[in-house]
Amino acid sequence: MPAQATIVCVHDAARPFVTETVFSRVVNEVVNGADGAVPGIEVADTVKVVDANGHVVSTPDRATLRAVQTPQAFRASTLRQAHNQDLQGTDDAAIVESLGGKVVVVQGDPLLRKITSRDDLDWARMTAHAMTEGEV
Repeated sequence: MPAQATIVCVHDAARPFVTETVFSRVVNEVVNGADGAVPGIEVADTVKVVDANGHVVSTPDRATLRAVQTPQAFRASTLRQAHNQDLQGTDDAAIVESLGGKVVVVQGDPLLRKITSRDDLDWARMTAHAMTEGEV
């Protein structure tokens, strides 16, 4: 990332239907003081935490869960520091969190579905077609 960058956005190309609105939401939170901001949507399913044997350990309250998406925005200095410490996580927000950074969740978008399977690709094609027809 450029040395002069003060805010960095990380976006997963597998989420092709991102909007300027979502970018604005995450960037605005960093501008307003957060170390990072991620879009997220409420989780509709019940989620179970399981151990290595598949036994249920706990059932988190759905109201406290969000399915996190991209783009994610970060204070560039914080993201650089996290990467320089070789911290591990499933996304950049997780490594900033492990550094002790303040990461907030903003409203995401159901259209930011991650395209990882054939069914997802079929959905994306239908969605893109609907968008060009003005149906979405």
